[in-house]
Amino acid sequence: MTATLETRGLDATDRCDSCGAQAYVRVVLEATGGELLFCAHHASANEEKLRPMASTWQDERDKLSSASA
Repeated sequence: MTATLETRGLDATDRCDSCGAQAYVRVVLEATGGELLFCAHHASANEEKLRPMASTWQDERDKLSSASA
């Protein structure tokens, strides 16, 4: 049997673990399977450190530019 991880889209109920703003990035850590949520600002600030440790990097920051268009 193969396990499938189904990722749902981020919405207004998902909050940044750093500051509590709306989350636009979900990071799943490869080592632990733990999940981190970040706003656009904190995702950018931590991306260089976290990318090598991530098994999944779900990035929905494009929602910010399409919302203002």
